[in-house]
Amino acid sequence: MNRSRGSSKGMQAGRRQFLALSASAAALTAARMAFPSGAFAQGAGPEVKGTKLGYIALTDSAPLIIAKEKGFFDKFGLPDMDISKQASWGATRDNMALGTKANGIDGAHILRPKVHMYSAGTVTQNNQKLPMYTLLNLNYDCQGISVSNEYKDLNIQKDASPLREAFARKKAAGKELTAAMTFPGGTHDVWIRYWLAAGGIDPDNDIKVIVVPPPQMVANMKVGTMDCFCVGEPWNEQLVNQNIGYTALTTGELWGGHPEKALGMRAEWVDANPKATLAIMMATMEAQQWCEKAENKQEMAEIVGRRQWFNVPVGDIIGRIKGNINYGLGRKVTDTGLAMKFWGKNGEVSYPYKSHDAWFVAENMRWGKFPLTMDAKALIDKTNRADLWREAAKQIGLADAPSGDSRGVETFFDGVKFDPADPMGYLKSLKIKRAAV
Repeated sequence: MNRSRGSSKGMQAGRRQFLALSASAAALTAARMAFPSGAFAQGAGPEVKGTKLGYIALTDSAPLIIAKEKGFFDKFGLPDMDISKQASWGATRDNMALGTKANGIDGAHILRPKVHMYSAGTVTQNNQKLPMYTLLNLNYDCQGISVSNEYKDLNIQKDASPLREAFARKKAAGKELTAAMTFPGGTHDVWIRYWLAAGGIDPDNDIKVIVVPPPQMVANMKVGTMDCFCVGEPWNEQLVNQNIGYTALTTGELWGGHPEKALGMRAEWVDANPKATLAIMMATMEAQQWCEKAENKQEMAEIVGRRQWFNVPVGDIIGRIKGNINYGLGRKVTDTGLAMKFWGKNGEVSYPYKSHDAWFVAENMRWGKFPLTMDAKALIDKTNRADLWREAAKQIGLADAPSGDSRGVETFFDGVKFDPADPMGYLKSLKIKRAAV
């Protein structure tokens, strides 16, 4: 498959080298020769000693931070990895477009749908396409949808419908209604839109959906500029701890075992640095395994909470990564099974299923971010590098790793099902949408 139509001859040569390492049985043999056991100790390591990856101060960036702090990058021949904090998802986008050659970044902890949007050019400057690859999934679950204390008498939970009347009264009084998320078309955007629509609230007509960077969510709700928001941790927990609002539900309650953030990288960099790419992936995958272990949760919270990473108290981080949810309003539940998941059985959490990409593309079609005429399969095939994930899994000795493109039919909290083989059927079944299906 031609993965980057506008590439130069030099990039094409890099791509041919890359595909030679990973695209067929013969290529797998070549890859093993290029990456034998102990290869780094023998000096046959990656093409470069590192690059710069971005992250947002959200708990699901932990694998990249842990890979740096615990020496996993060093182990795989990447001592010069720079894990760089980004101010917002917009800043991540702009720095990704620059690349490290222009003092930007070559990859990042990223909202899963952003790989599709960058590659399609729907959110980039002048709609310039930026070819990207999804290399692995960083985590499942553990985002939150939180509501202002203005509505604490309603004690909103999974069912958003009681907000309809409250919103209508506020709107009739001439007051503005706002729901905040972190980036148009990103995961937090589709979570809060799905939740509101399931409760009969049109996110485009009944309320204004706005963009707020994750670290600024709590402060903005404190001054009364939003009615509800969706963001990752630790910001929902911090909201509760500061008694500014409460959590209605975690996104694992909306869709159990849902994909969330990904490790996304510029296709140009990956194609030019195949060994370094696999090294980054292997280091991150081992860090994901470390993060998954219960005995490491406290240390993980202490590391990411440090000033140079999040600058957030451990108490705002530790509960939800263990599945102990303080929703606020006196509702505390322990051992919920809603903990943030980093690895799972045989690496399933890390594996980038194309069926999950299909849902995110469908949701962006639902809200008019992508046209219905888009060739979703071609976009997903071009951006999803599950083939590289499987090669990296072999290199770290992972047995019985996931394979195939689909996790199957997914079911949401309201009973709606998504069949990745029939995304148009899914869109037709939804009552509130922008897409004219």
